[in-house]
Amino acid sequence: MNIAIFSPNRNPYSETFIQAHKNCLQGKIFYYYGRNPITLEGKYNREPRYKTFFLRLKTKIGRKPSGYFERQMLLRDFKLNKIDVALVEYGTHAHTLLSILKEADIPFVVHFHGYDASEFDVLEKANYYKNVFSNASKIISVSKKMSEMLLNIDCPKEKLIYNVYGPRPEFFEIKPQFENQQFISVGRFTNKKAPYYSILSFKKVLKYYPGAKLIMAGDGELLNTCKNLVKVFGLEDNIHFPGIITAEEFKQYLQSSRAYVQHSITADNGDMEGTPLAILEASAAGIPVISTYHAGIPDVILHEITGLLCNEHDVDAMAKNMIRLLDDEKLAIEMGKMGKKRVIENFSLERHITLLDKVLNECSLNKN
Repeated sequence: MNIAIFSPNRNPYSETFIQAHKNCLQGKIFYYYGRNPITLEGKYNREPRYKTFFLRLKTKIGRKPSGYFERQMLLRDFKLNKIDVALVEYGTHAHTLLSILKEADIPFVVHFHGYDASEFDVLEKANYYKNVFSNASKIISVSKKMSEMLLNIDCPKEKLIYNVYGPRPEFFEIKPQFENQQFISVGRFTNKKAPYYSILSFKKVLKYYPGAKLIMAGDGELLNTCKNLVKVFGLEDNIHFPGIITAEEFKQYLQSSRAYVQHSITADNGDMEGTPLAILEASAAGIPVISTYHAGIPDVILHEITGLLCNEHDVDAMAKNMIRLLDDEKLAIEMGKMGKKRVIENFSLERHITLLDKVLNECSLNKN
């Protein structure tokens, strides 16, 4: 099966779930990234140069509209590489690509991830996803909350499939130590992850555990704001910002931390998480997760069993949850064990990919 994966971005560090699709799906993958132009990654069959020349000439002489040449090249590309089915990452990207997918007559599956099912400026546009829903073979949701929101904007129930991401297998091999008074947080510094709330919560923890550490890895528009906040509070010795880290570095931090921390909220523009992959990876590593009742997080993290959850914006409650796991190492160990067990049984990458393979294969067969 020849699978075209479409993504608006090439290889952003935060989208490891798309990398998993590229590397693990069963079939020959053709990865198309970008918006204008759309680029095919790697070396595959291409039109002979003389045909490309004549198409450019036709475009120029015929005064074709902007984008005509790129569109025709893509259509020829799909035919040359015998694309059987397409997986489109993000609903907004599917909306952009809809006309060319219809013209190419390629069955496609749309994979929603978060903001594309929640931001107000997207959802308030009348009938924004109407044609996407009617033309897509299937729609993938990564949280129960997202499924509910997609149904509310008229996604056909029979097309909707709930399929949470899975952590990379190597995260199950981590053996956490639990000895350090350290918390780890990884992700983009964006409004929906509210990293400033994690800082404010941790500041309260330091009254009881002045030697505790909080590692906040990643990059984003709020990073400098958070660094300034730490500087104003004089917390530079306790809160560290290592920037973008590798998977290996993340694994080392998980191994040496008491718990994973993330205070996700619904941003003012409606932006929400799907199901954060870092939370799944932390549970797979065997450490408890301290987070919020937000989007797909409570689908994975069971309060008082695999971690501790609080309401969005509740800084005091999050601080108490952090203190509780510093007070009780045995509780942290037990929650970590239960979290790993839950992810193995319900949220493995193998399960996620197997279901996605099945969906793509069925869509391809139905077209044929």
